[in-house]
Amino acid sequence: MPPKSKGSSKAPNPEPKAASEPPLAPQTVSQRSQERFFRTNPCEKRRQDVGLASLTPAEKKSYTHTHLILPVADRRVPLSNKAEREFWKHVAKEGLPIRRLARSYAWGNDRSGRDIGTYSPEELEQRTLKHARLTALQIQHRQFLSRRDRNEDVEVSSEDIQEEKKRRQTMAALKRDLYGQTTGALAKDPEWDDVLPIPQDEPEGALAQIAYPDDYAEAVSYLRAVMATDECSPRCLRLTEHVISMNPAHYTVWLYRFKIISVLKLSIPDEITWLNKVALANLKNYQIWNHRQLLIDYYYPEIEEDTATTRALGRSETAFITKMLDEDAKNYHVWSYRQYLIGKLSMWTASELGSTQNLIEDDVRNNSAWSHRFYLVFSDPTASTAGALPTEHDPKVPEATVDREIAYAQEKIALAPQNQSPWNYLLGVLAKGGRKLATVQDFAEQYVSALGEEDEEVRSSHALDFLAKVYHENGDTEKAALCLRRLSEKWDPVREGYWKYRGGLLQGVAASA
Repeated sequence: MPPKSKGSSKAPNPEPKAASEPPLAPQTVSQRSQERFFRTNPCEKRRQDVGLASLTPAEKKSYTHTHLILPVADRRVPLSNKAEREFWKHVAKEGLPIRRLARSYAWGNDRSGRDIGTYSPEELEQRTLKHARLTALQIQHRQFLSRRDRNEDVEVSSEDIQEEKKRRQTMAALKRDLYGQTTGALAKDPEWDDVLPIPQDEPEGALAQIAYPDDYAEAVSYLRAVMATDECSPRCLRLTEHVISMNPAHYTVWLYRFKIISVLKLSIPDEITWLNKVALANLKNYQIWNHRQLLIDYYYPEIEEDTATTRALGRSETAFITKMLDEDAKNYHVWSYRQYLIGKLSMWTASELGSTQNLIEDDVRNNSAWSHRFYLVFSDPTASTAGALPTEHDPKVPEATVDREIAYAQEKIALAPQNQSPWNYLLGVLAKGGRKLATVQDFAEQYVSALGEEDEEVRSSHALDFLAKVYHENGDTEKAALCLRRLSEKWDPVREGYWKYRGGLLQGVAASA
């Protein structure tokens, strides 16, 4: 038999082992916590993977000793002296961890509701740095308060106050970023530290709770506090401006602002200059004009004897009113104030009448301008009876004035016969002058022809209404009723009910006669 070939005495070269890849670094804070948990809890990973029964005796011993460290140390597990020595000897030999991390740690959520455990380690580090910075700033903030309160006789320097303001702004930004807390502007200002704000007291579960913006709620809570103590100071004046900038219709803050101005005896012209800007930004606001009227009432006694100052005030106020009416020619609040100003400053002048006339020329349908003209003409104390009613005959009004105003109304009616304003004005002028409506019957009849016939033509429903009053005044009830009937049937059916009501009144008068 052929000899067996001798095998090689050397084993073949083994396959090179692939280099083991290093474990991936934890991507989140929770993963890093889990990794540290397993590091401080020997055999926990093995127990979790294969179960306690599958652990080797040595692993079971280490696992048991690890879980007994704290109970033995706290004397919750009684051991004999010998057993305890052996126990600690094994712990030291195996290097078992005395302190172990808990399995699960609740990191909590950030202000957006995100679980902090999902942060990356870098994000957590940034958050931790912000916490540290906030803590440092809070320490400095408390030091400032302590220094200020301790040295009551020594004023804190303006530099320290400015530094504290900046510090509070930074603290507010950090709190907003970390916790979602919003710190208002006043809480960040050391000037208001001595004021305890009074928040809005609404019952829990109120049906219609108002969701005030945070800045506004804070400002009004400080406003309540200073009003409760009746404080009138420059900082309170600034507070009212702050509240008004957010809610110019807050009537209480306007009244409080006026009180501060009167108590501190502040400059009224300066306040009016500020008020002009607020008015232009809030055209339809009533409180602004009420505040302006209070200012003039307060200021006028000081300048009443100074004719030059009074005239200058009248000119400046008129100029601003004109500016306001350029923005809104029918602004009721502005016209009401203008009427008040005329009486207060005795501005019964030709220039005022001309200014009003210009507004009518610009818009003949501007009923506010017509109303102001009537007040200007028939309330002038030099040519009217004080206290006379608007529709009451006033013998003190010159006949020439009545003639002029009748002619003016007729001129504007001719421009726009269907415009109600001059027709109403004409009625008022005739009443003031004590004249019969029939004195202008011919004028009104030129806008109505063939009444009640097939070829009936009415150029102005207001003329037809005017003629109904003329005919009733003349005792011609039948013709007056015809005017009202044609208004309800054809020329103004929108107000059919009103015209029928007027017709019913006529019938009642005729029956009683």
